[in-house]
Amino acid sequence: MGSLPSPKALKRLLIACKHRTSVAQIHALIILNGLFTPSSSSSFGGCLVASYVRVGDIALAHRVFDEMPCRGVDSWNALIAAHSRRAYPEQVLGLYRRMVSEGVRPDSSTFAVAIKACTALNDLETGEEVRRRAVECGYETDVFVGSSVLNMYVKMGMMDRASVLFEKMPRRDVVCWTTMVTGFAQSGKSKEALMMYQRMRREGIEGDGVVMVGLIRACSGLRVLKPGLSVHGHLIRRVVPASTVLQIQTGLIDMYAKHGRLDLASYVFRNTPNRNNPISWAALISGFAQNGFTRNALESFIEMQSAGLAPNSASLVSALSACSQDGLLRLGRSVHGYILRRVDFDQIVGTALIDFYSKCGALVSARALFDRMIFRDPVSWNAMISSYGTHGLGKEALSVFLQMIETNQKPDHITFSSLLSALSHSGLVEEGRCWFDLMTAKYKIKPAEKHCACIVDLLARAGKVKEALHMINSMDTEPGLAVWVALLSGCYNHGEFLIGEVAVNNILKLNPDDSGIYSLVSNFFAKEKKWFEVSRVRKMMKESLVKKVPGNSVVDVNGRFQAFIKEDNSHDQHGVIEQVLDLLGREIREVAEDSIPELSTE
Repeated sequence: MGSLPSPKALKRLLIACKHRTSVAQIHALIILNGLFTPSSSSSFGGCLVASYVRVGDIALAHRVFDEMPCRGVDSWNALIAAHSRRAYPEQVLGLYRRMVSEGVRPDSSTFAVAIKACTALNDLETGEEVRRRAVECGYETDVFVGSSVLNMYVKMGMMDRASVLFEKMPRRDVVCWTTMVTGFAQSGKSKEALMMYQRMRREGIEGDGVVMVGLIRACSGLRVLKPGLSVHGHLIRRVVPASTVLQIQTGLIDMYAKHGRLDLASYVFRNTPNRNNPISWAALISGFAQNGFTRNALESFIEMQSAGLAPNSASLVSALSACSQDGLLRLGRSVHGYILRRVDFDQIVGTALIDFYSKCGALVSARALFDRMIFRDPVSWNAMISSYGTHGLGKEALSVFLQMIETNQKPDHITFSSLLSALSHSGLVEEGRCWFDLMTAKYKIKPAEKHCACIVDLLARAGKVKEALHMINSMDTEPGLAVWVALLSGCYNHGEFLIGEVAVNNILKLNPDDSGIYSLVSNFFAKEKKWFEVSRVRKMMKESLVKKVPGNSVVDVNGRFQAFIKEDNSHDQHGVIEQVLDLLGREIREVAEDSIPELSTE
């Protein structure tokens, strides 16, 4: 019979084990030979816990851990890391608190994983508490702890705090730089993301595929395409990590689509070898739908299925969006039927269906679908509130909002945007004022520009333009385009020229790139017969290279899509269509004339 391996040899064997059976055999050997004693439990126990975790037996790891009379930091870290890898943040924090209460001093690994758990739970208060303890333990400059705190701030949208921390870090690895670039991109701060990347390159740090994904996203949010073209060119000249190829391809399609370059988006899609996947197809379909090319979106949706791919949630949502843009109710119902037969009915798809039925005017169907939903998250409630608001049914929107409150769902800033917009469209001034005040006082939501634009629109629609202007002047932040346009619309409708001029001056200072805004300004001056100003605005629009894009529509004729634009006479049946439209026009006028009641002169 051979001699028993030394404790060091046994530990090496445990570390080398890849199967639960092997770990259990060595564990039994340790116990049978009396090596698992109170004095050695910390040493062998930590190794056993880590080994059971590595082979996936968390239950046995916990059992060994609980039987240890003395547990070192390695044992705690092994168990904490196991729960972190399995995405159980509550258990991670529970173990962390238990560890601290038992007087065990955490190390940098413990703090980093605990902060990661706080990020997953969106628990800033606990995260800051863990960070303070890490500083007390001497880990203020530790790169692992620092990058975890940085990631927490970024994921919670606190880029100001993240920037301050980043500048204080004595050592910054590629993970920290990538976190900042992607954080700025996700926060809509595209210029800051590009500047951070340029600074990263100047300091000699080469980014990986993840940072390139963030950079592409940043370029999607810029007003010009040139930086995005440069990034694309840079990607062509370098080897892209295989793990990020799909994300980069999807990002490029999305970037070109957001800039209206569907030709380049299609080129990227068609010339990528691994394009036959639902994610890339969804990006292309979404790009067409976002730009109003409903026919292309729906044809791509059909082509995707012909290629043998089942649509995912994203492509189904985009197909429904395309149907809703042109009121293709029958086709949208077909997509709904497909969803019921083939797809797990998740919250995203359910909300998209509510939005689709609402935009097609089928509010009864939208509400029936909403009522049948087993679980309603805030997004679902927001969609239903917005649906009623879009159709001017403010009281119904308010009723849904109150129902949401009764079910203990917490309204967010989007909920209040939808509610205030609904109340505005319905002219419910007092209700709008009341809930705008309660949003801050009761729900602690700081008014954003969209909320202010809604309340300004509410007041301006009711002719209370002076009160609306006072509201703008009392805003904590600089008013944006949406706020001034809402005020100008009210001034236009109620003939308030002087206050309207204030709105116009502020609108033009912001250099809008929307032709509709220039048209509103031009019409405002035309109504007051200020023809010189009309000419000036049109000249500004021309010099700014803003063009009024003709709207296009699609109709479903016997299952085929027929697209047309204003004054389009290219269809081979144009003459027949004109005759039918003329006939319909005459019939409508006759019905209208017959239905006008005679007014009494008495």
